[in-house]
Amino acid sequence: MGIELKNVYKKFGDFKALDDVSLKVDDGELLALLGPSGSGKTTLLRVVAGLDFFDEGQVLFSGRDAQNQKARERGVGFVFQHYALFRHMTVFDNIAFGLNVQPRKTRPSRQEIRAKVMELLKLVQLEWLAERYPWQLSGGQRQRIALARALAVRPKVLLLDEPFGSLDAQVRKELRAWLRRFHDEFHITTIFVTHDQEEALEVADRIVVMNKGRIEQAGTPEDVYHNPVNAFVLSFLGNVNFFHCRLEEGKAVIGNTTLEVPGLSVDKPQPAKLYVRPNQFKVSRVFSKAAFKAVVEYVNPAGTIVKINLKTESGERIYVEITQEELKQLKIRKQEKVYVSLKDVSYSEYVKDNS
Repeated sequence: MGIELKNVYKKFGDFKALDDVSLKVDDGELLALLGPSGSGKTTLLRVVAGLDFFDEGQVLFSGRDAQNQKARERGVGFVFQHYALFRHMTVFDNIAFGLNVQPRKTRPSRQEIRAKVMELLKLVQLEWLAERYPWQLSGGQRQRIALARALAVRPKVLLLDEPFGSLDAQVRKELRAWLRRFHDEFHITTIFVTHDQEEALEVADRIVVMNKGRIEQAGTPEDVYHNPVNAFVLSFLGNVNFFHCRLEEGKAVIGNTTLEVPGLSVDKPQPAKLYVRPNQFKVSRVFSKAAFKAVVEYVNPAGTIVKINLKTESGERIYVEITQEELKQLKIRKQEKVYVSLKDVSYSEYVKDNS
């Protein structure tokens, strides 16, 4: 089922939770709503679900206005951040709940309900926990049960509000992979809310970056990461280094240092803000006029990427990421002096905000 929001507004008192939001979600798409706390992600999800009413605009399901439809009439399965499982019910009864409360005319038989619940338990690989209670399960198990319960009523749309936010890192990683595999198999239109950039980039078909109730950018993970439309999107999707500078033809002048920026073209010198990702720096022991002179403050070689904290002569701190192979070649140690320049990449990798 496709979903479309047209010029949706939602206020809580004087606070604009949604400010002229327009968005299309394709049938079978896995969409991530990404943004900081208070950006409107959960409000948008609840508006789609019919759990919150909006002040202006339209919400369409397969082209039909859904404003007068109640939440249960929209064919939506909703998974809350904290599971919202019934503690007094077994796992089996939690999953069966949505089926048991259906009107008598449409309610499946007991045998059909049992078969459906066991099918879902098998799907989430927890069929051996049918008679346990939620308080007897781990966080990851409870989240999968919450997903199974949402799927029991055969939703046309699946909505997930921070589904993995309260889980530890390893469990989050496993469930992200599971969600991606599940979606690839069943293609249910899915919208999930997250403030975890890695989660959105890894799982989603498309990412919607939100801020202050508005959509800053919508696109594929590759597009929003490599072609951010503004400084907010770039800085929110991973760490960035920020510099006040003056742009000239092919160069960014920062204090007494001139950095060559491949592909930069400006009509005349102009002040700007330059944002550079940690992996877009090159570290060398060889002096260069087009480089910062810096002192190594900290080296973290754990993992596949080496993270280095540097301090320039002017007192600015730079965060750099290099490969393990580069570290072996450079043999960088704390308190040593190095030279930092920009790698030979296209200027589209950077974002400038004239100010």
